[in-house]
Amino acid sequence: MIKNNVLKGVFLVGLGATSYGMLATFVKIAYGEGFTTPEVTIAQFVYGITGMLLINMFQKAKKGNDVIKASKKNITQLMLAGTSLGMTSIFYYLAVKYIPVSIAIVLLMQTVWMGVLFEMILEKKLPSTQKIISVIIVLFGTALATNLIQSKVELDWRGIVLGLLAATSFTTTMFTANRVATHVSSAQRSLYMLLGGAVIVTGFAIATQTTPFNFEIFMKWGIILALFGTIIPPLLFNAGFPLTGIGLGSIVSALELPVSVLMAYFLLSENVSLIQWIGIILIILAIVIMNVNFKKSN
Repeated sequence: MIKNNVLKGVFLVGLGATSYGMLATFVKIAYGEGFTTPEVTIAQFVYGITGMLLINMFQKAKKGNDVIKASKKNITQLMLAGTSLGMTSIFYYLAVKYIPVSIAIVLLMQTVWMGVLFEMILEKKLPSTQKIISVIIVLFGTALATNLIQSKVELDWRGIVLGLLAATSFTTTMFTANRVATHVSSAQRSLYMLLGGAVIVTGFAIATQTTPFNFEIFMKWGIILALFGTIIPPLLFNAGFPLTGIGLGSIVSALELPVSVLMAYFLLSENVSLIQWIGIILIILAIVIMNVNFKKSN
C-alpha cells in the first residue's frame, strides 16, 4: 500500500513538473503571434485566480466548516509571498524574449544553488558537503548547458540577467510557500499567493503596455497558460509531495528541465547540442545528489 502511494505521488509530481516544463514554449509561441509579456501574464493570472476561486468554492461546499479559514494576517502574509510569484512570471517570460527557452529553463534551475545560499543565510549555518558538491555540479552543468564553454552562441545579456532574476524570485517563492500559513488549505494558499502576484503583474502591465491591450490572448492562450502554469502544477505538487516526501519529490520535479528543452526542440526547432544535453543531465544529477540520503540505516 505504501509503495502504491509513493508511485501515485511520483506520478502526480511528475505530471506537475511536466506541466511547468511546457509553459515557456507556449509563451514563446504566443510572442510569435504578436502578443506581449503584459498580455500573456495578465491572461494567465486572471484565469489562474478564477480557477482557484472555483476550486475553493468546491472545497467549501464539500467540506463545509471543516475547511480552516485563512485569517486576515494569513491573507496578508500569503499575498506578500505571492509578489515573488508575479515577479518570477514577469522575469521568466521576459527572458524567453531574448534567449532560447532551452537556455532560460537552465537559468531558472539555478534555484538549486540559490536555495542552498538562502538556507545558509536564513539558518546561519554552513551547507553540508553533499550540498556543496551539488552546487559545484550545477554550476559546471550550467556552463555546459548554456554553451558558455564552447561560446558558439552569442547570448543576449538581458536574457541572462532576467533568467537569473526569475530564479531568484522563484527561490523566494519556494521558501515563503513552505513557511507561510502552512495550516491553511493548499487551494486557499495558492489563491492568495496568486492575488499577490496579480498586483505585481497588473502594475507591470500598466507601466509597460504601450499598445492597446489585445483581449484575444484570453481566447487563444490564457486558459492554456493558466492551466499549465498556475492551476495544474500547484495542485499536483501539493497532492504528490506528501506521498513522495521532499527528497524524492524534488528529484521527480527535475523532469521540468528535460521536458522544457524537448518542447523547445520539437515545437520551436531550437538547436540543442550534445554538450548542452550533458550539462542538463549534470544539473539533474546534482538535484538527485542533493536529495538522496547516502547514510545507510542500520
